[in-house]
Amino acid sequence: MTDNAESPYEVSGTDHTLSYWPRRVTVDDGTELIHESLGGTLSSVWAGDLGDQYVEVLHVGDGPSGGELVLVVPGLDTIAVGDLYAPSPDGATPTWAEAVDLTLGLTTLTTTILSSAGPVTRDELEAFHQRLLGVLHG
Repeated sequence: MTDNAESPYEVSGTDHTLSYWPRRVTVDDGTELIHESLGGTLSSVWAGDLGDQYVEVLHVGDGPSGGELVLVVPGLDTIAVGDLYAPSPDGATPTWAEAVDLTLGLTTLTTTILSSAGPVTRDELEAFHQRLLGVLHG
């Protein structure tokens, strides 16, 4: 799941389909969400109804590149975190650690978490957060 992926993560409702990439979200009604730091208009949160599926798109803070978005699909107990989770915390920054911390608050023990590196468990996301903090604070 990358911005250049041919197959983004998609959520379909009875009225609309949303496509998610880590720094861009599109809805088939022409809506395009990009964080303002990357030239878009989204500053923090957008919520939408796809018909029978409610979704939220949030910018919880910058990750490794900046402008990363999180997609929350409450009806499916699923979130897409894109590049906020990575196999390695190389290039860790305080804002990245804060963004992962806030993202953890959006999950439950049963939430499906999708990242650019593939599906991860909540425990794996928590462990990654600790690795980020370890790089930042020793």
